Amino acid sequence: MGSVGEGRGRGRTPQRAGVTVRRAAAGDARRLTRLVRTSGAYEGPYASMVEGYRVGPDYIETHRVFVAEDIATGRILGFYALLLDPPELDLMFVADSAQGLGIGRLLATHLREEARSAGLTGVRIVSHPPSEGFYRSIGAEPVGMVRADPPAVLWDRPELLLRIG
Repeated sequence: MGSVGEGRGRGRTPQRAGVTVRRAAAGDARRLTRLVRTSGAYEGPYASMVEGYRVGPDYIETHRVFVAEDIATGRILGFYALLLDPPELDLMFVADSAQGLGIGRLLATHLREEARSAGLTGVRIVSHPPSEGFYRSIGAEPVGMVRADPPAVLWDRPELLLRIG
């Protein structure tokens, strides 16, 4: 397993051996949608959340969406979307087959760099309940709970703040 590069300078991309992070293109929409819909994290009681979910080309063109891509194969291993106003992590997914390889941490490092370069001091994260531990492990602090909002979301979700500094 490779380590996550910090990518401190502006314009540098954090890398892990054989993986790079790049801006998503409209042509990635179908692959990102498939990654969301097939996520093992959204099985069972959480399945309704991603059923029919779509990451469209318009979404990718409107927001800061970045993908972690296997350099050799071009396979997308994960992605995230950062909203700037208000600052929020809208989506972060890692392919089931890439879990445990440091892809989430690579994306989190890139997220911090992107937020810092945009002048943000913090990023709100409304977490999928099983993902809260990951977000806390990268330094996000719990700040509350977002109550269920049926029929779209049937469960309460932890709200966290990732400070950028």
